[in-house]
Amino acid sequence: MRPDILNPLFAEVEALKGVGPTLAKPLRKLELERVVDLLFHLPTGSIDRKPVDTVEAEDAGRIVTVRLVPTSYRASGGRGPFRVGATDQAGNLVSLVYFGGNPGWAKKLLPIGEPRIVSGRLDLYGQELQIVHPDHVLPPAEAADLPTRESVYPLSEGITSRRLGQLIEQGIERAPELPEWIEPSLLQARGWPSWHDAVVRAHADVQDEPARARLAYDELFANQLALMLVRASSRKRRGLPLKGDGRLRDQLRLPYAPTGAQSRAVAEIEGDLVQPAPMTRLLQGDVGSGKTLVATMALLCAVEAGAQGALLAPTEILARQHFETLSRTLAGLPVNVAILTGREKGKAREATLMALADGSIDILVGTHAIFQEKVGYRKLGLAVVDEQHRFGVAQRMMLQAKAERPPHLLVMTATPIPRTLTLSHYGEMDVSRLDEMPPGRQPIETRVISGERLDEVAQALGRHLAAGRQAYWVCPLVEESEQSDLAAAEGRAESLRQWFGDKVGVVHGRMKGPEKDAVMADFQAGRIGVLVATTVIEVGVDVPNATLMIIEGADRFGLAQLHQLRGRVGRGDQRSVCLLLRGNALSETSRARLALMRETNDGFRIAEEDLRLRGAGEILGTRQSGEAAFRLAGPERISALIEAATQDARLLVDRDGGLDSERGQAARIALYLFERDAAVGLLRAG
Repeated sequence: MRPDILNPLFAEVEALKGVGPTLAKPLRKLELERVVDLLFHLPTGSIDRKPVDTVEAEDAGRIVTVRLVPTSYRASGGRGPFRVGATDQAGNLVSLVYFGGNPGWAKKLLPIGEPRIVSGRLDLYGQELQIVHPDHVLPPAEAADLPTRESVYPLSEGITSRRLGQLIEQGIERAPELPEWIEPSLLQARGWPSWHDAVVRAHADVQDEPARARLAYDELFANQLALMLVRASSRKRRGLPLKGDGRLRDQLRLPYAPTGAQSRAVAEIEGDLVQPAPMTRLLQGDVGSGKTLVATMALLCAVEAGAQGALLAPTEILARQHFETLSRTLAGLPVNVAILTGREKGKAREATLMALADGSIDILVGTHAIFQEKVGYRKLGLAVVDEQHRFGVAQRMMLQAKAERPPHLLVMTATPIPRTLTLSHYGEMDVSRLDEMPPGRQPIETRVISGERLDEVAQALGRHLAAGRQAYWVCPLVEESEQSDLAAAEGRAESLRQWFGDKVGVVHGRMKGPEKDAVMADFQAGRIGVLVATTVIEVGVDVPNATLMIIEGADRFGLAQLHQLRGRVGRGDQRSVCLLLRGNALSETSRARLALMRETNDGFRIAEEDLRLRGAGEILGTRQSGEAAFRLAGPERISALIEAATQDARLLVDRDGGLDSERGQAARIALYLFERDAAVGLLRAG
């Protein structure tokens, strides 16, 4: 249960003065629904209000604060502005301009002859100095309340930075002093303020480095502590030791000998599976490094030991492809492989569920449907999760609760993850890396071309098809709307059909599963030469004869996504090419991305660079996984602070008595404050 001391912070924003349904709406758009959300919504800039005695033309364009005396009112006809004439102490004239609304309000604010402290942007309009809609108008007695520096916040329509600042001030007034959870010598060495002071200072001054670093550290510390508690709890639970005898794996007929990296990963997994504590291992491998073979070996190991295996894929397309690959690889072996997605209905679904429950299915492949409550296994020993970034810590914990004895867990990602993020998102897992390519994989040649040369690209595509090869054409991300991406894909397919007729197929996110599968089957069988697609083909599609990848609007994609898309080609022994079609107005970041893509095929290097350019939430796709993303710790801070946070959390668990010690009680509050408290519940359950 959440500690009482935090209750004021987890109150809804409607509990604050002045927040009703109207104001709650723009706050919700900013994901500011509770007081704590306001506290963690840090300013991104600040306004300096220059105090001046007189208004001068040289200050035009700056925000000034000056004592003025209103001298006249002037209303324009119709919907024109209302002007208040005013003078400074030297007699210089300035107009205070208000558009729309009732002039009575401006008259009340600025009575003739009564001095006021006015703050706002001074502009030159022709020869006249003016301040349009001053930010602040105060009687001289209240001038001390006016800050010389004011924080600026990320906003949404319907709320101003000033109004948001006032709500945050109310939030800060509610914030309690919290006990200290950081190890004292670390706190002293870094010169950080207390948590409460850090919140106050971070909102008061956007450049207060110690305050911001402290808050980022707190979030990372809570995260690392949660991961360690999950790991400790997992290790205390009894799993199912699985020792395969090799009889099935020895019968496999592989097209090539496994690489050294694959053999190492399989040995590490075998070593984990025989332990009584359930394995939690992350298998990282670049596009095409052979993760599927490692997963197949692990699943066979579980089946040899008399248990069942499950393989979870993020999309239906990928689940079906895994099912076909496994069925092909294991053909002739006494292993029963089945598939279960949202599409399997009626009697076929019932039959699969019964076979799963009685143990006659050895390996089940599917989407999230395979872990629904109604799906029961006779003896689930190993779960393999593909594309880990869509499957967060919460889902990993849910999976461990699926069986009486939690299954071993192997998660795979084709998005190479920088070391700092491996620590911060997978700190409870052991890591295997596939850093070698199987023999025969050709490096992909990448070229960057202006999008204006579409005709030349289409001609080159024609020559490619005439040589009996196939190609992908990926359409740009138009905006957040699937509808726009759909229009882009359909439009491009239509224009290519004028060149290549019915050799052109199209897939996009709004197509129904069977339609999508039919097009993919035609492409895999070679009946379609060009597959036009949105990013649904980003992960896992495997057609060795497709050796040309064209990515339109490549400057709109992130590095990790470009690398994933490029990895759809180069899957056979033929030379493959990736053409990145760029727009004309390139930002520095886009230019850097495209240059790096041209320069290297190394996914781990690309991932480090992507983290630097884009940020952690993006590269990991945490928005898809429902995982709590970091709000206070950006990529640079993660890199700078993650080692210290991991060490401090380990110190608390191993040396300082865990959550039962005095510091542990404070750390428990941090877990609830940063909403990593699922780990506390797990600890009790374990």
